[in-house]
Amino acid sequence: MKLWMTWFDAVAYLRPACTYSRTYLWMVLVLMGLCIRDDRAGVTSLVRVLGLVPGAYKRLLHLFHSSALDPDRLTGLWTAWCRTALPALMVGRYCVCLADGLKVAKEGRKMPAVKKLHQASSNNSKPDFIFGHSFQVVSLLVRTAAGHAAAVPMAARIHEGVVWSNRDQRTLLDKLVLLFMPLAAALRDPVILVADAYYASGKVIGPLLAAGHHLVTRVRKNTVAYHTAAAPQRRRRGRPRIYGKRVRLADLLHESEHFLSVASPVYGERNVTISYRCVDLRWRPVGCLVRFVLVRHPVRGSIMLLSTDVTMDPLDVITLYAYRYKIELGFRQALHVVGSYAYHFWMAAMTPLRRRTGNQYMHHKSEEYRRQVRTKLDAYHRHVQLGCIAQGLLQYLAISSSTTVWQLFRSWLRTMNPDQPPSELVVAHALRSSLPDFLAADPASSSLAKFLHRQIFARHRSANHARAA
Repeated sequence: MKLWMTWFDAVAYLRPACTYSRTYLWMVLVLMGLCIRDDRAGVTSLVRVLGLVPGAYKRLLHLFHSSALDPDRLTGLWTAWCRTALPALMVGRYCVCLADGLKVAKEGRKMPAVKKLHQASSNNSKPDFIFGHSFQVVSLLVRTAAGHAAAVPMAARIHEGVVWSNRDQRTLLDKLVLLFMPLAAALRDPVILVADAYYASGKVIGPLLAAGHHLVTRVRKNTVAYHTAAAPQRRRRGRPRIYGKRVRLADLLHESEHFLSVASPVYGERNVTISYRCVDLRWRPVGCLVRFVLVRHPVRGSIMLLSTDVTMDPLDVITLYAYRYKIELGFRQALHVVGSYAYHFWMAAMTPLRRRTGNQYMHHKSEEYRRQVRTKLDAYHRHVQLGCIAQGLLQYLAISSSTTVWQLFRSWLRTMNPDQPPSELVVAHALRSSLPDFLAADPASSSLAKFLHRQIFARHRSANHARAA
Protein backbone atom coordinates (compact mmCIF):
# COMPACT_ATOMS: atom_id res chain seq x y z
CA MET A 1 0.00 0.00 0.00
CA LYS A 2 2.91 2.35 0.71
CA LEU A 3 4.01 2.04 -2.91
CA TRP A 4 0.62 3.12 -4.23
CA MET A 5 0.41 6.02 -1.76
CA THR A 6 3.73 7.34 -3.07
CA TRP A 7 2.39 6.89 -6.59
CA PHE A 8 -0.80 8.86 -5.86
CA ASP A 9 1.10 11.70 -4.18
CA ALA A 10 3.08 12.14 -7.40
CA VAL A 11 0.00 11.98 -9.67
CA ALA A 12 -1.84 14.59 -7.56
CA TYR A 13 0.65 17.20 -8.80
CA LEU A 14 -0.89 16.85 -12.30
CA ARG A 15 -4.41 17.82 -11.21
CA PRO A 16 -4.30 21.39 -12.69
CA ALA A 17 -3.98 19.90 -16.21
CA CYS A 18 -7.61 18.70 -15.98
CA THR A 19 -10.53 21.10 -16.30
CA TYR A 20 -12.90 18.95 -14.25
CA SER A 21 -12.40 16.67 -11.26
CA ARG A 22 -14.06 13.80 -13.16
CA THR A 23 -11.47 14.21 -15.95
CA TYR A 24 -8.70 13.94 -13.36
CA LEU A 25 -10.18 10.73 -11.92
CA TRP A 26 -10.35 9.13 -15.36
CA MET A 27 -6.77 10.22 -15.99
CA VAL A 28 -5.73 8.52 -12.74
CA LEU A 29 -7.37 5.30 -13.94
CA VAL A 30 -5.50 5.50 -17.25
CA LEU A 31 -2.18 6.02 -15.49
CA MET A 32 -2.92 3.09 -13.17
CA GLY A 33 -3.65 0.87 -16.15
CA LEU A 34 -0.56 1.96 -18.09
CA CYS A 35 1.64 1.22 -15.07
CA ILE A 36 0.38 -2.31 -14.38
CA ARG A 37 -1.02 -3.80 -17.60
CA ASP A 38 0.69 -6.93 -18.90
CA ASP A 39 -0.34 -6.58 -22.56
CA ARG A 40 -0.44 -3.69 -25.02
CA ALA A 41 -3.75 -4.20 -26.83
CA GLY A 42 -4.85 -0.57 -26.75
CA VAL A 43 -7.55 0.79 -24.45
CA THR A 44 -9.10 -2.65 -23.94
CA SER A 45 -6.02 -3.72 -21.98
CA LEU A 46 -6.70 -0.90 -19.50
CA VAL A 47 -10.26 -2.14 -18.99
CA ARG A 48 -9.09 -5.72 -18.44
CA VAL A 49 -6.20 -5.08 -16.07
CA LEU A 50 -8.26 -2.82 -13.79
CA GLY A 51 -11.43 -4.92 -14.00
CA LEU A 52 -13.53 -1.94 -15.08
CA VAL A 53 -17.18 -2.11 -16.05
CA PRO A 54 -17.67 -2.53 -19.85
CA GLY A 55 -19.09 0.98 -20.17
CA ALA A 56 -15.73 2.40 -19.09
CA TYR A 57 -14.28 1.62 -22.53
CA LYS A 58 -16.08 4.50 -24.24
CA ARG A 59 -15.34 6.80 -21.31
CA LEU A 60 -11.63 6.12 -21.71
CA LEU A 61 -11.83 6.80 -25.45
CA HIS A 62 -13.60 10.06 -24.69
CA LEU A 63 -10.81 11.06 -22.27
CA PHE A 64 -8.14 10.78 -24.96
CA HIS A 65 -10.24 12.92 -27.32
CA SER A 66 -11.42 15.43 -24.71
CA SER A 67 -10.20 19.03 -24.60
CA ALA A 68 -10.69 18.94 -20.82
CA LEU A 69 -7.23 17.32 -20.61
CA ASP A 70 -4.70 19.81 -21.96
CA PRO A 71 -1.63 17.91 -23.24
CA ASP A 72 0.63 20.99 -23.21
CA ARG A 73 -0.37 21.92 -19.66
CA LEU A 74 0.10 18.29 -18.64
CA THR A 75 3.59 18.27 -20.18
CA GLY A 76 4.59 21.45 -18.34
CA LEU A 77 3.41 20.14 -14.96
CA TRP A 78 5.11 16.80 -15.50
CA THR A 79 8.40 18.46 -16.45
CA ALA A 80 8.32 20.71 -13.39
CA TRP A 81 7.57 17.72 -11.13
CA CYS A 82 10.45 15.72 -12.64
CA ARG A 83 12.88 18.53 -11.89
CA THR A 84 11.68 18.73 -8.28
CA ALA A 85 11.29 15.05 -7.37
CA LEU A 86 14.01 13.29 -9.37
CA PRO A 87 17.81 13.52 -8.91
CA ALA A 88 18.69 15.26 -12.17
CA LEU A 89 22.25 14.87 -13.39
CA MET A 90 23.95 18.26 -13.11
CA VAL A 91 27.07 19.49 -14.89
CA GLY A 92 27.93 22.66 -13.06
CA ARG A 93 24.74 24.72 -13.13
CA TYR A 94 23.31 22.84 -16.12
CA CYS A 95 20.89 19.93 -16.04
CA VAL A 96 21.07 17.41 -18.88
CA CYS A 97 18.37 16.45 -21.38
CA LEU A 98 18.46 13.84 -24.14
CA ALA A 99 16.73 14.14 -27.52
CA ASP A 100 16.14 11.66 -30.31
CA GLY A 101 13.64 10.54 -32.91
CA LEU A 102 11.46 7.43 -32.77
CA LYS A 103 9.52 5.80 -35.60
CA VAL A 104 6.55 3.66 -34.56
CA ALA A 105 4.92 1.27 -37.03
CA LYS A 106 1.19 1.85 -37.64
CA GLU A 107 -0.82 -0.09 -40.23
CA GLY A 108 -4.05 1.91 -39.94
CA ARG A 109 -5.11 3.39 -43.28
CA LYS A 110 -7.36 5.87 -41.48
CA MET A 111 -4.83 7.26 -39.03
CA PRO A 112 -3.68 10.87 -39.65
CA ALA A 113 0.07 11.54 -39.96
CA VAL A 114 0.88 7.94 -40.93
CA LYS A 115 3.44 7.91 -43.74
CA LYS A 116 6.18 5.80 -45.25
CA LEU A 117 9.33 6.23 -43.16
CA HIS A 118 12.94 5.22 -43.62
CA GLN A 119 14.81 3.76 -40.63
CA ALA A 120 18.52 4.52 -40.75
CA SER A 121 19.71 1.83 -38.34
CA SER A 122 22.46 -0.76 -38.30
CA ASN A 123 20.17 -3.13 -36.39
CA ASN A 124 19.12 -5.93 -38.75
CA SER A 125 15.93 -6.51 -36.73
CA LYS A 126 14.54 -3.23 -38.12
CA PRO A 127 13.24 -3.04 -41.69
CA ASP A 128 14.59 -0.26 -43.89
CA PHE A 129 11.11 1.18 -44.47
CA ILE A 130 7.99 1.15 -42.31
CA PHE A 131 4.52 2.67 -42.44
CA GLY A 132 3.89 4.64 -39.24
CA HIS A 133 4.27 7.73 -37.06
CA SER A 134 7.47 9.73 -36.61
CA PHE A 135 8.03 11.13 -33.09
CA GLN A 136 10.66 13.35 -31.53
CA VAL A 137 11.25 12.79 -27.82
CA VAL A 138 12.97 14.80 -25.09
CA SER A 139 13.99 13.10 -21.82
CA LEU A 140 15.56 14.27 -18.56
CA LEU A 141 18.74 12.47 -17.53
CA VAL A 142 18.69 11.47 -13.85
CA ARG A 143 21.35 9.71 -11.78
CA THR A 144 21.20 8.29 -8.27
CA ALA A 145 23.88 8.69 -5.62
CA ALA A 146 25.04 5.14 -6.41
CA GLY A 147 25.65 6.14 -10.03
CA HIS A 148 22.69 4.47 -11.73
CA ALA A 149 21.34 6.63 -14.57
CA ALA A 150 18.03 6.69 -16.45
CA ALA A 151 16.29 8.81 -19.09
CA VAL A 152 12.89 9.98 -17.83
CA PRO A 153 10.66 10.89 -20.82
CA MET A 154 9.22 14.39 -20.56
CA ALA A 155 7.48 14.86 -23.91
CA ALA A 156 6.97 13.19 -27.30
CA ARG A 157 5.22 14.67 -30.31
CA ILE A 158 4.46 13.64 -33.90
CA HIS A 159 6.50 15.93 -36.14
CA GLU A 160 5.96 14.40 -39.58
CA GLY A 161 3.12 13.23 -41.79
CA VAL A 162 0.78 16.24 -41.80
CA VAL A 163 1.40 19.54 -43.64
CA TRP A 164 -1.03 22.26 -42.59
CA SER A 165 0.15 24.94 -45.02
CA ASN A 166 2.31 24.97 -48.13
CA ARG A 167 4.04 28.03 -46.65
CA ASP A 168 5.26 26.10 -43.61
CA GLN A 169 8.97 25.52 -44.22
CA ARG A 170 9.86 24.20 -40.76
CA THR A 171 12.06 21.11 -40.62
CA LEU A 172 12.30 18.42 -37.97
CA LEU A 173 15.16 20.37 -36.40
CA ASP A 174 12.98 23.48 -36.06
CA LYS A 175 10.17 21.43 -34.52
CA LEU A 176 12.52 19.84 -32.00
CA VAL A 177 13.59 23.29 -30.82
CA LEU A 178 9.93 24.32 -30.48
CA LEU A 179 9.32 21.18 -28.37
CA PHE A 180 12.43 21.67 -26.25
CA MET A 181 12.14 25.35 -25.32
CA PRO A 182 8.95 25.11 -23.17
CA LEU A 183 10.44 22.09 -21.40
CA ALA A 184 13.63 23.99 -20.63
CA ALA A 185 11.55 26.87 -19.26
CA ALA A 186 9.66 24.46 -16.98
CA LEU A 187 12.96 23.02 -15.72
CA ARG A 188 14.02 26.54 -14.66
CA ASP A 189 17.69 25.75 -15.19
CA PRO A 190 20.00 26.11 -18.17
CA VAL A 191 20.19 22.82 -20.05
CA ILE A 192 22.81 20.82 -21.90
CA LEU A 193 20.99 18.95 -24.66
CA VAL A 194 22.63 15.68 -25.77
CA ALA A 195 21.65 14.37 -29.20
CA ASP A 196 23.05 12.36 -32.10
CA ALA A 197 24.74 13.66 -35.25
CA TYR A 198 21.44 14.46 -37.00
CA TYR A 199 20.97 17.42 -34.65
CA ALA A 200 24.47 18.87 -35.18
CA SER A 201 23.07 21.82 -37.10
CA GLY A 202 22.94 25.58 -36.89
CA LYS A 203 19.13 25.37 -36.78
CA VAL A 204 19.40 23.69 -33.38
CA ILE A 205 22.54 25.31 -31.97
CA GLY A 206 21.57 28.91 -32.78
CA PRO A 207 18.31 29.00 -30.75
CA LEU A 208 19.90 27.03 -27.90
CA LEU A 209 22.80 29.46 -27.53
CA ALA A 210 20.43 32.44 -27.74
CA ALA A 211 18.43 31.02 -24.80
CA GLY A 212 21.51 30.18 -22.70
CA HIS A 213 21.57 26.42 -23.38
CA HIS A 214 24.23 24.20 -24.93
CA LEU A 215 24.41 21.16 -27.20
CA VAL A 216 26.64 18.07 -26.96
CA THR A 217 26.52 15.90 -30.06
CA ARG A 218 28.52 13.81 -32.49
CA VAL A 219 29.74 15.11 -35.82
CA ARG A 220 30.32 13.22 -39.04
CA LYS A 221 33.73 12.05 -40.21
CA ASN A 222 33.79 14.54 -43.12
CA THR A 223 33.36 17.56 -40.81
CA VAL A 224 35.53 20.58 -41.56
CA ALA A 225 36.36 23.43 -39.17
CA TYR A 226 38.65 26.45 -39.16
CA HIS A 227 41.20 28.10 -36.93
CA THR A 228 40.47 31.65 -35.88
CA ALA A 229 42.08 34.07 -38.32
CA ALA A 230 45.03 36.00 -36.98
CA ALA A 231 44.46 39.70 -36.41
CA PRO A 232 45.97 41.77 -39.27
CA GLN A 233 48.95 43.95 -38.41
CA ARG A 234 47.42 46.83 -40.33
CA ARG A 235 43.76 47.59 -40.79
CA ARG A 236 42.52 47.03 -44.34
CA ARG A 237 39.33 47.83 -46.16
CA GLY A 238 36.40 45.49 -45.72
CA ARG A 239 35.34 43.13 -42.95
CA PRO A 240 38.18 41.46 -41.04
CA ARG A 241 38.68 37.76 -41.68
CA ILE A 242 37.04 35.38 -39.23
CA TYR A 243 38.06 31.98 -40.54
CA GLY A 244 41.69 31.00 -40.76
CA LYS A 245 43.30 27.73 -41.80
CA ARG A 246 40.92 24.94 -42.82
CA VAL A 247 41.09 21.69 -40.80
CA ARG A 248 39.64 18.27 -41.60
CA LEU A 249 38.81 16.68 -38.24
CA ALA A 250 39.41 13.17 -39.60
CA ASP A 251 43.05 14.12 -40.20
CA LEU A 252 43.48 15.07 -36.54
CA LEU A 253 42.65 11.50 -35.50
CA HIS A 254 45.98 10.33 -36.97
CA GLU A 255 48.15 12.74 -34.97
CA SER A 256 48.76 10.42 -32.03
CA GLU A 257 51.28 12.69 -30.32
CA HIS A 258 48.51 15.16 -29.40
CA PHE A 259 46.26 12.57 -27.68
CA LEU A 260 46.04 12.02 -23.92
CA SER A 261 45.39 8.58 -22.40
CA VAL A 262 42.95 8.32 -19.47
CA ALA A 263 40.74 5.73 -17.81
CA SER A 264 37.40 5.60 -19.60
CA PRO A 265 34.75 7.82 -17.95
CA VAL A 266 31.98 6.01 -19.82
CA TYR A 267 29.14 4.64 -17.70
CA GLY A 268 29.63 0.94 -16.92
CA GLU A 269 33.18 0.57 -18.32
CA ARG A 270 35.93 -0.76 -16.08
CA ASN A 271 39.64 -1.23 -16.75
CA VAL A 272 39.40 0.46 -20.16
CA THR A 273 41.84 3.13 -21.31
CA ILE A 274 40.88 5.62 -23.99
CA SER A 275 42.78 8.47 -25.64
CA TYR A 276 41.31 11.84 -26.52
CA ARG A 277 42.24 15.19 -28.02
CA CYS A 278 40.48 18.50 -27.43
CA VAL A 279 40.61 21.38 -29.91
CA ASP A 280 38.59 24.60 -30.15
CA LEU A 281 37.79 25.62 -33.73
CA ARG A 282 35.33 27.78 -35.63
CA TRP A 283 32.48 25.87 -37.27
CA ARG A 284 30.68 27.50 -40.19
CA PRO A 285 27.13 26.22 -39.43
CA VAL A 286 27.12 28.32 -36.24
CA GLY A 287 29.80 30.88 -37.09
CA CYS A 288 31.45 30.76 -33.68
CA LEU A 289 34.01 28.85 -31.67
CA VAL A 290 33.01 25.33 -30.56
CA ARG A 291 34.87 22.57 -28.78
CA PHE A 292 35.67 19.33 -30.63
CA VAL A 293 36.67 16.26 -28.63
CA LEU A 294 38.22 13.45 -30.68
CA VAL A 295 38.11 10.06 -28.94
CA ARG A 296 39.84 6.78 -29.76
CA HIS A 297 38.41 3.73 -28.02
CA PRO A 298 40.31 0.41 -28.02
CA VAL A 299 37.15 -1.57 -28.90
CA ARG A 300 34.56 0.84 -30.31
CA GLY A 301 36.84 2.77 -32.64
CA SER A 302 36.98 6.54 -33.11
CA ILE A 303 34.34 9.19 -32.60
CA MET A 304 34.30 12.98 -32.94
CA LEU A 305 32.18 14.94 -30.46
CA LEU A 306 31.11 18.57 -30.39
CA SER A 307 30.24 20.84 -27.48
CA THR A 308 29.01 24.40 -27.90
CA ASP A 309 30.36 25.16 -24.41
CA VAL A 310 34.09 25.79 -24.94
CA THR A 311 34.69 25.77 -21.16
CA MET A 312 33.39 22.23 -20.63
CA ASP A 313 35.87 19.57 -19.54
CA PRO A 314 36.53 17.15 -22.43
CA LEU A 315 35.91 14.17 -20.13
CA ASP A 316 32.48 15.61 -19.28
CA VAL A 317 31.71 15.80 -23.00
CA ILE A 318 32.66 12.12 -23.40
CA THR A 319 30.64 11.11 -20.34
CA LEU A 320 27.51 13.00 -21.42
CA TYR A 321 27.48 11.60 -24.93
CA ALA A 322 27.97 8.09 -23.53
CA TYR A 323 24.72 8.59 -21.60
CA ARG A 324 22.86 9.20 -24.87
CA TYR A 325 22.06 5.49 -25.22
CA LYS A 326 19.85 5.80 -22.12
CA ILE A 327 17.13 7.35 -24.26
CA GLU A 328 17.31 4.31 -26.58
CA LEU A 329 16.82 2.07 -23.55
CA GLY A 330 13.86 4.24 -22.55
CA PHE A 331 12.32 3.73 -26.00
CA ARG A 332 12.54 -0.02 -25.52
CA GLN A 333 10.74 0.16 -22.16
CA ALA A 334 8.09 2.49 -23.58
CA LEU A 335 7.38 0.14 -26.49
CA HIS A 336 7.54 -3.25 -24.78
CA VAL A 337 6.65 -2.64 -21.11
CA VAL A 338 4.47 0.47 -20.77
CA GLY A 339 2.99 0.53 -24.28
CA SER A 340 3.12 4.32 -24.56
CA TYR A 341 2.73 4.13 -28.34
CA ALA A 342 0.20 1.27 -28.45
CA TYR A 343 -2.80 3.41 -29.45
CA HIS A 344 -5.32 2.41 -32.12
CA PHE A 345 -7.37 5.55 -32.71
CA TRP A 346 -8.84 5.69 -36.22
CA MET A 347 -10.65 8.55 -37.92
CA ALA A 348 -13.83 7.28 -39.54
CA ALA A 349 -14.24 10.25 -41.91
CA MET A 350 -10.66 10.11 -43.15
CA THR A 351 -9.81 9.37 -46.76
CA PRO A 352 -8.04 5.96 -46.69
CA LEU A 353 -4.29 6.16 -47.19
CA ARG A 354 -2.55 4.47 -50.04
CA ARG A 355 0.57 2.42 -49.60
CA ARG A 356 3.85 4.28 -50.10
CA THR A 357 2.10 7.51 -49.20
CA GLY A 358 4.00 10.53 -47.94
CA ASN A 359 2.80 13.67 -46.18
CA GLN A 360 -0.90 14.48 -45.99
CA TYR A 361 -1.60 18.05 -47.14
CA MET A 362 -4.36 19.58 -45.02
CA HIS A 363 -4.62 22.87 -46.95
CA HIS A 364 -6.41 20.87 -49.67
CA LYS A 365 -9.12 19.77 -47.21
CA SER A 366 -12.20 21.40 -45.69
CA GLU A 367 -12.12 23.14 -42.32
CA GLU A 368 -14.22 20.38 -40.72
CA TYR A 369 -11.82 17.73 -42.00
CA ARG A 370 -8.87 19.70 -40.62
CA ARG A 371 -10.61 19.99 -37.24
CA GLN A 372 -11.12 16.24 -37.05
CA VAL A 373 -7.48 15.61 -37.91
CA ARG A 374 -6.34 17.99 -35.17
CA THR A 375 -8.61 16.23 -32.67
CA LYS A 376 -7.15 12.85 -33.60
CA LEU A 377 -3.55 14.08 -33.38
CA ASP A 378 -4.30 15.54 -29.94
CA ALA A 379 -5.66 12.13 -28.91
CA TYR A 380 -2.38 10.50 -29.99
CA HIS A 381 -0.41 13.09 -28.05
CA ARG A 382 -2.51 12.62 -24.90
CA HIS A 383 -2.00 8.87 -25.00
CA VAL A 384 1.75 9.18 -25.57
CA GLN A 385 2.15 11.88 -22.92
CA LEU A 386 0.30 9.78 -20.35
CA GLY A 387 2.56 6.89 -21.36
CA CYS A 388 5.62 9.08 -20.73
CA ILE A 389 4.23 9.98 -17.30
CA ALA A 390 3.49 6.33 -16.45
CA GLN A 391 7.02 5.32 -17.42
CA GLY A 392 8.46 8.19 -15.38
CA LEU A 393 6.39 7.15 -12.35
CA LEU A 394 7.77 3.62 -12.61
CA GLN A 395 11.29 5.02 -12.73
CA TYR A 396 10.55 7.28 -9.76
CA LEU A 397 9.38 4.33 -7.66
CA ALA A 398 12.44 2.35 -8.73
CA ILE A 399 14.68 5.13 -7.41
CA SER A 400 12.79 6.23 -4.30
CA SER A 401 11.30 2.90 -3.11
CA SER A 402 13.71 0.29 -4.41
CA THR A 403 13.56 -1.96 -1.31
CA THR A 404 9.76 -1.93 -1.19
CA VAL A 405 9.52 -2.76 -4.89
CA TRP A 406 11.76 -5.81 -4.56
CA GLN A 407 9.74 -7.00 -1.55
CA LEU A 408 6.49 -6.76 -3.52
CA PHE A 409 7.89 -8.20 -6.74
CA ARG A 410 6.85 -11.78 -5.81
CA SER A 411 8.25 -13.27 -8.98
CA TRP A 412 11.57 -14.33 -10.45
CA LEU A 413 14.09 -13.05 -12.98
CA ARG A 414 17.22 -14.82 -14.11
CA THR A 415 19.32 -11.67 -13.74
CA MET A 416 17.58 -10.02 -10.77
CA ASN A 417 19.83 -8.05 -8.40
CA PRO A 418 18.04 -6.54 -5.38
CA ASP A 419 21.08 -4.35 -4.68
CA GLN A 420 20.36 -2.29 -7.81
CA PRO A 421 17.30 -0.17 -8.70
CA PRO A 422 14.66 -2.36 -10.38
CA SER A 423 13.58 -1.96 -13.98
CA GLU A 424 10.19 -0.65 -15.10
CA LEU A 425 9.06 -4.27 -15.59
CA VAL A 426 9.82 -5.15 -11.97
CA VAL A 427 8.05 -2.05 -10.64
CA ALA A 428 5.00 -2.82 -12.79
CA HIS A 429 4.85 -6.35 -11.32
CA ALA A 430 5.14 -4.94 -7.79
CA LEU A 431 2.31 -2.46 -8.37
CA ARG A 432 0.13 -5.14 -9.94
CA SER A 433 0.61 -7.56 -7.04
CA SER A 434 -0.11 -4.89 -4.40
CA LEU A 435 -3.16 -3.35 -6.11
CA PRO A 436 -5.77 -5.62 -4.41
CA ASP A 437 -4.40 -4.70 -0.96
CA PHE A 438 -4.53 -1.03 -1.85
CA LEU A 439 -8.12 -1.23 -3.14
CA ALA A 440 -9.19 -3.12 -0.04
CA ALA A 441 -7.98 -0.21 2.10
CA ASP A 442 -9.02 3.42 1.76
CA PRO A 443 -7.44 5.06 -1.31
CA ALA A 444 -5.79 8.46 -1.29
CA SER A 445 -9.01 10.53 -1.13
CA SER A 446 -12.73 10.00 -0.54
CA SER A 447 -13.68 11.18 -4.04
CA LEU A 448 -11.17 8.78 -5.57
CA ALA A 449 -12.45 5.96 -3.34
CA LYS A 450 -16.02 6.50 -4.49
CA PHE A 451 -14.95 6.68 -8.12
CA LEU A 452 -12.90 3.48 -7.91
CA HIS A 453 -15.72 1.61 -6.20
CA ARG A 454 -18.13 2.76 -8.90
CA GLN A 455 -15.89 1.81 -11.84
CA ILE A 456 -14.07 -1.26 -10.50
CA PHE A 457 -16.10 -2.87 -7.78
CA ALA A 458 -19.45 -2.54 -9.60
CA ARG A 459 -18.31 -5.24 -12.01
CA HIS A 460 -17.43 -7.61 -9.20
CA ARG A 461 -20.77 -6.98 -7.42
CA SER A 462 -22.72 -7.73 -10.62
CA ALA A 463 -20.69 -10.90 -11.15
CA ASN A 464 -21.42 -12.04 -7.58
CA HIS A 465 -25.16 -11.39 -8.04
CA ALA A 466 -25.13 -13.41 -11.25
CA ARG A 467 -23.47 -16.38 -9.54
CA ALA A 468 -25.91 -16.18 -6.64
CA ALA A 469 -28.88 -16.24 -9.01
